[in-house]
Amino acid sequence: MHSFFLVKEKQYRKLFLAGVINGVGDRFSQVATLTLLLQLTGSGFAVGVTMALRLLPYLIFGPFGGRLADRYSRKTLLVVTDLARIAFALSFLLVHTRQDIWIIYVSSFILASGEAIYAPTRKATLPLLISRKQLVKVNSMEQVLVGIVLIGGAFAGGVVSYFFGPDLTFWLNGFSFLAAAWLISTIQFINPTRHHENPNTKKERLSLSLKNVILLSIPLQIILLCEILVPFVNGIDNVLISVYAVEIFHLGNVGVGTFYGALGIGLMASFSIANRINKHYLLIGLSCLFFEGCMMIFLSHAYSTLFAVMIFCSSAFFSGIGNACLDTVLMREIPEQHQGMMFALMASLSNTLLGLSMLIAGGSLDVISPRLLGFLGGTSLLCISVFLIMTYLIRKSKEVSSQDETI
Repeated sequence: MHSFFLVKEKQYRKLFLAGVINGVGDRFSQVATLTLLLQLTGSGFAVGVTMALRLLPYLIFGPFGGRLADRYSRKTLLVVTDLARIAFALSFLLVHTRQDIWIIYVSSFILASGEAIYAPTRKATLPLLISRKQLVKVNSMEQVLVGIVLIGGAFAGGVVSYFFGPDLTFWLNGFSFLAAAWLISTIQFINPTRHHENPNTKKERLSLSLKNVILLSIPLQIILLCEILVPFVNGIDNVLISVYAVEIFHLGNVGVGTFYGALGIGLMASFSIANRINKHYLLIGLSCLFFEGCMMIFLSHAYSTLFAVMIFCSSAFFSGIGNACLDTVLMREIPEQHQGMMFALMASLSNTLLGLSMLIAGGSLDVISPRLLGFLGGTSLLCISVFLIMTYLIRKSKEVSSQDETI
């Protein structure tokens, strides 16, 4: 099913392959960089600083990138951003002693800054490549992409770095940016739905500011609320992956790679369901949050490694379906000329809150057990999902009643 869709959608196939190459190369480099930092410093603080530097640029450059994506050629932005990051990806080759660590900090910040511009721009290009009817399929394929990157990047990256040293992973990362830029340069960005859009509808949509678009759309308001609340739980989940692997199941780095691989498998499997959905996207997406919360609770009580792997797969499965549905709602509700800014604002918001959540979760582990933290995170996600579903249904019901009274 994956391959059939990619064969049929030639232009998206190029963007998909560029995303795989780019993402795997970045994961390779990330694993090698963190390992190198620990070897040179023996300090987790240096790792924490580097991780923080990968999130901070989203707050600073995210909205700027969104503005660029809405004003200039998205294809050009993607190519230039990839090419500009090659030198900084290779700069890690210059790190040999503790005195060279500043290179890692500076380059990590610049690479993340490029990603803060690249990611929302890339997402905003999807409606330019795929017809409106195919949006849910392409969004579910994006989850497959993340799964491939997790399996091929995080897990395989550790293996390559271990056997061949970090320098090879840095060279591969630099080459991945070059290869991805070349692939994107060959894409023809054509949105077939534009040719059939009613001129009056198009004029009306163009006249609306992004603020008015949000105010007039209940689904957008719900998703924005979701982007504020859910990252606080996702931060807990991200921290606990490594903690569960090392401290609970005593599997070390192999366990970390295994659990990330399980997430990748779950995301890839989500395509089989997500691409078949053709209505009720928002309710399905929010319901998937509920099941993710259940998986977090189950994981907090898991004592078998195999059971834990199955839970990680299931959690990512629901996450993939939910993300595909919510992204489809966004692309349907937001006019094309505002999509770059909207995706950038949401990335800035969610990544900033995610970083704050990871910081709080890490500190909380000093006073409460990982299992209790996981249980609290899962319970919180259950409550958030129920709150969002009820809020949407109530708001929608009031809107329908208001329309009936007007008629």
